[in-house]
Amino acid sequence: MSIDASQFKNALKLWASGVTVVTAHSESEGPKGMTVTAFSSVSAEPAQILVCLNQSADTGALIQEQGRFAVNVLNSDQQTVSNQFAGGSSQAERFAQLNWRAGETGVPVLSDALASLECRVVEAVKAGSHWVVIGEVQAVSCQDGSPLLYFNSAYRALA
Repeated sequence: MSIDASQFKNALKLWASGVTVVTAHSESEGPKGMTVTAFSSVSAEPAQILVCLNQSADTGALIQEQGRFAVNVLNSDQQTVSNQFAGGSSQAERFAQLNWRAGETGVPVLSDALASLECRVVEAVKAGSHWVVIGEVQAVSCQDGSPLLYFNSAYRALA
C-alpha cells in the first residue's frame, strides 16, 4: 500500500523541527548554502550528525565534491536568513548581506547562528530524491539564544 505525497507532507508538517542552514565552500565556486530542516544527531562517540539534501541542490553537489560542510542552527531572529537560503536568490545574494566567517575547517559559519557544527563527510546515501549525508563533527561553536522552529508550515519560537 502506498500513500499519496500530499498525505505524507501533511503528516510531516506536524513534526516541529529546528531550522538550519547547511554551508560549504570551494576556491572556484565560493560559498554555497541552503536551508535544511532534516537534521539530526547520529552518534556522540564519534560525534556524528546527518542532514538530508535534495539531489538537485548545488550546495549538496559541492558537499559531495569537497567532503566538508557546516550545519548552522538558526536562532529565533533569523527567519529572513532561513528564507534567503531556501531558494529564489543566487548563492552570491544569499551570502552578500550576511555576517559569516570561514570556520576552523574553512567552511562558511554563520556568525549569528545558535550553533555551528563543522563536519567531514563520512558517508552519503542516496534515498529517493535526497542524499542522506552523515558527517563527523570536527569543530563546534555555540552561543546563547533561542532556536528558530518550523511547525505546520510556519516559523515558531519557544514561549
